Amino acid sequence: MKDTVVEVPRAGRRSTRGRRGRRWGLPVCGVVLAASAALLLVRLTGADAGTPLAVPMALFPCSAVLSVLVLGVTAAVPALRSRGAVAVAALLAVSHLALLLPRFTAEDRPVPPGSATLRVATLNTGRGGADPHALVELVRRERIDVLALEELPSGGAAALDRAGLQALLPHRELHPEYDSSLYSRRPLSHGGTTRADTAWPQTTAETTVGGRAVRFVAVHTYYPLGDAGRWTRDMTALASLARRGGSDTVFLGDFNATLDHAPMRTLLAAGLTDTHAELGRGWVRTWPAGHTLVPPLVQLDHVLHGPGLAGVSVGEHTLPGTDHRAVVAELALLPTDRTG
Repeated sequence: MKDTVVEVPRAGRRSTRGRRGRRWGLPVCGVVLAASAALLLVRLTGADAGTPLAVPMALFPCSAVLSVLVLGVTAAVPALRSRGAVAVAALLAVSHLALLLPRFTAEDRPVPPGSATLRVATLNTGRGGADPHALVELVRRERIDVLALEELPSGGAAALDRAGLQALLPHRELHPEYDSSLYSRRPLSHGGTTRADTAWPQTTAETTVGGRAVRFVAVHTYYPLGDAGRWTRDMTALASLARRGGSDTVFLGDFNATLDHAPMRTLLAAGLTDTHAELGRGWVRTWPAGHTLVPPLVQLDHVLHGPGLAGVSVGEHTLPGTDHRAVVAELALLPTDRTG
């Protein structure tokens, strides 16, 4: 007796693959949409404040991207085509984008010609691990006027001076014991640390720009993964400082928060503007940096300013030795009759 080989028709094979793809693909899409819906609900209700939900909330823009991808897949792939999935994905995508798109539109705040400007930068040095020569070169190349450094131990400050920072930014308010320090090209006054309910005091000082005193606060908050309640209290305390700080105020540093966190939105509502969002660059990623396998995913480092100033430019720079990217911004002082 001869062996008989039965060949499955090509259409049958495609049908089998289609059923298999539907069996696995739709559940995967459903899980993604459920996660996106959960993050959207947290974003709308502010439930991340003081809770562990603050950790996944940092990935809210990624959730928007996934919603759009699922919408495209369920609409375009025949094996996964489903009216219900398309409808849910479309609703989630539109809702996410409605919350995110404003930060990609630059604000119309023209800066009058001749306005006084200053260039500021912030960097979490990774417990002093940032390459001091690379940091000094950044200060020199970018013509930094005021520099805020977080996680800078006393040994790191000495290494920076040996690398040449003393000549570029001779004025400083150093508090390595409290995790943040300020360096300035111009003289500083009214220096010290804040008296606020933060995990540790925040370093602060003033400098004169264009005849006006600008107050700086070098920020480093607690992190939500360690204690979400403590992180929220830090952000609440910063908001209280911002309300009392006046229009010529700059908060810059590692906030351990993104623009989608409820405590960050509370801080901004206290009278501050995020320079990235102001200039239409609302999804910058500053952490984790310096890894070959994991790209930066979230923005934890910000330059916020009061209504007396306006953002002119902002950029990010990767330095060896730290898992945060430096943020460099140029700010202009607006005329006093336009700061209300």
